[in-house]
Order: sequence, then C-alpha cells, then structure tokens
Amino acid sequence: MTARLPVTSGDIHEAASRIAGNVLRTPLIHSQTLSDITGARVWLKLENQQFAASFKERGAANKLLTLSEDERRRGVIAMSAGNHAQGVAYHARRLGIEATIVMPKATPFVKVSRTRHHAARVLLEGETLADAAVFAHELAVRENLVFVHPYNDPAIIAGQGTVALEMLEDQPTLDCIVAPVGGAGLAAGCAIAAAEHSSPVEVIGVEVESYAAAAQQLGGRPVSVGGATIAEGIAVRDVGELPMAILRALGVDVMTVPERLIEKAVILLLEIEKTVAEGAGAAALAALLAAPERFAGRNVGLIVSGGNIDTRTLANVLMRGLVRDGRLIDLVVDISDKPGALADLTRTIAELGGNIVEVQHQRFFGALSANMTEVELMIEAQDTAHGDAIVAGLKAKSVPVRRRDRLALARD
Repeated sequence: MTARLPVTSGDIHEAASRIAGNVLRTPLIHSQTLSDITGARVWLKLENQQFAASFKERGAANKLLTLSEDERRRGVIAMSAGNHAQGVAYHARRLGIEATIVMPKATPFVKVSRTRHHAARVLLEGETLADAAVFAHELAVRENLVFVHPYNDPAIIAGQGTVALEMLEDQPTLDCIVAPVGGAGLAAGCAIAAAEHSSPVEVIGVEVESYAAAAQQLGGRPVSVGGATIAEGIAVRDVGELPMAILRALGVDVMTVPERLIEKAVILLLEIEKTVAEGAGAAALAALLAAPERFAGRNVGLIVSGGNIDTRTLANVLMRGLVRDGRLIDLVVDISDKPGALADLTRTIAELGGNIVEVQHQRFFGALSANMTEVELMIEAQDTAHGDAIVAGLKAKSVPVRRRDRLALARD
C-alpha cells in the first residue's frame, strides 16, 4: 500500500538502521493514572528524552546521514521554531557539517540559546515560521547551502516514522497512535509505519484550535490560522505537501484541541509522570482529554515530545492551573483604613484555613471612601470547595468580598 507514496515502510526501516546509535531509542511507558483519568489504556512514548528533547532529532539525523560529501562540505540551512533547529544543529555538529538556522523572531529564548549552544549560526528573521522559511530559502540560494526542510522531505518523514516503528515493536497491541501535527511529517511517517503492522492501528493527528491548518485542508476548508499559543512548535500555517498527500492516502484524521487543554496536559504530565513537555509535545494527551469517548477502552500510544518549554511559560501554566482547579483564589475586600483592620482580616482567613500568598493595598483608585482601603488577596485553598468555604466564611462575618478568579474560571 505504501509503495505508491513518496515514503515507504522500507524507507522507514532503512532510516531506523541508519539512525541507530545516533539518536536515543526512547522508552514507551504505561501510565496507570492517566489511563484512569481518560478511560483509555495509555502508553507514553517519551521523545522528550532525546538529547535535544524532541522527535525532530530522528528526521534531522536521517537527512544529514544521507548527504553526499559535496553536500556536507557546502553546509546546511534550516528554518524552525525550535525543535527541528536543535536537531539539525546538534547532529550537524556531530557530523562536522556547518549549519545555519533561521528562526522566527518570536521563538522562545530557551530554544534560541540551545540552538546556538550547538555551534550553529542562528538568524532571527520574520514574524512567523512562513516568513522565516522565505528568508531561509533565499539565503540557501545565495550561499549554495543544502536546505533541510522540517517536514516536507521524504528523508525527514522516514526518520520521524521510526517513532511509530519503535512503539509497535515495544507494544504490538496498540490500536491507536496519537501524534502532534505542525507540518505533519511525524503523523505522516507514523501512518506509513502503522499501515504495515500486523493488526489495524489508527493514527490520529492533533492540532491546537488556533492553528488547525491540516484539519482545515483535510476538510476542504480554506486555511485560517493565527493567534497566541504555548504550542508554538505546531503553530504552522503551511503544512507540507508530501505529508498531506500521505495523510489523505492513508485516511488519517486530524482533530483539534483548545489551548486550555494543552495547558492542562502539560500540568498532568508534570504532576503525574514527572516529565516536562512543551505545549506542542503535550498535544497528544490534550486530545484524550478533549474526546475521551473516542479513546475509551483502547490501547492508545501518545507521542510526548518537546521538553524545551520556557521556564517562565511553564510557571505561568502551573499557576493558571491552580486557578482553574480552585486551589488559588483572588479576592478583593474593602476594609477600614485603621490600625488592626488588615490584621483582623488575615486572622479570619487563617481561621478559615486559607494561606495568603500575596496582599496588595489600593487606597486611591478603588476604595469607596477616603477612610477605606481596597485589599486584594491571593489565597491558596485546598480545592474548589475549600475556596468556596473561605468566601462563605468571610461573608458570614459581614466582610464585603468580591471574587476575581471566577472570571478566569468562567472563560474555561
């Protein structure tokens, strides 16, 4: 079946042999807790354990290992929002090949610095990945560099397909593999590998709602993407023609998930499995959270990738998670601007079991009277019920309290 496609199962097996010893054969682990939460039997392929923290290493290594001596001497160039960049830069240095990487200006600092750490020439150009690609292609022509595309290349697709090959070798009973989709090289490669398995294996791609280019194309709709997302690794407008041809030929479905479930998936992977994944790398788990009925009772393999999340972004995601779970509440109280009034308020909150994390006074803009002050308190609670009890306890003592975190919770 795959012989008519631009990449065959034979190409993927050759890639597996070629990159063996050059990339890590990552573990496939069973997660009992995530299985209990989602209703599926969940297996995690931990591609975030690669040296550059992403499955992108596989395609990059395979492509570079196929270059001729002349191509190696010329050097390579790639455009990437981060993970492909690191994969190319890392393996180019290992193989003694000079690498130039073009990244969008908004690329997270951690990905820029780690790419430069691999001795690549890093150029920040354009507001989007598409803009960076235009510049990279022009520079490749001017400097006679070999262009290493992140997904629209048979060698790259074959390399990414080795992920599914390993998953099915380690757990032959998998009947579903869920892969994040940006340019779609990973999903395409996995679909080819899965098509040759001894039993049927469904491959499902997943995109964040704001960048649903593949789902839109497959559905025959015009592509309309954009907006802020922590899943910048799959924030792609121009999906690869080769991967899309494979997805269509093999009937791969691409589902979309909201941003909030991407954030929740990042938190669950950290809290439950003690593994760090960036937004794009947590998308597969987000798919299970978005449509548990689709996966219930099935043996599902999730590709977890991209451990290159900015620490400040991770901190924001974790704190927002506390708000969503009702473990962090934001209260505004008007109290008398007299000695002891704040002490009385904090004492009452302590008696109700709340832990005050932060306090801010506002005497000039918010208070109703010159002898009153507005106090905003960030309070840690045990859970949603405890937070509600704290508010109820304050009201029972005639404390005028307004709750701001409810607005954030309502948006979810």
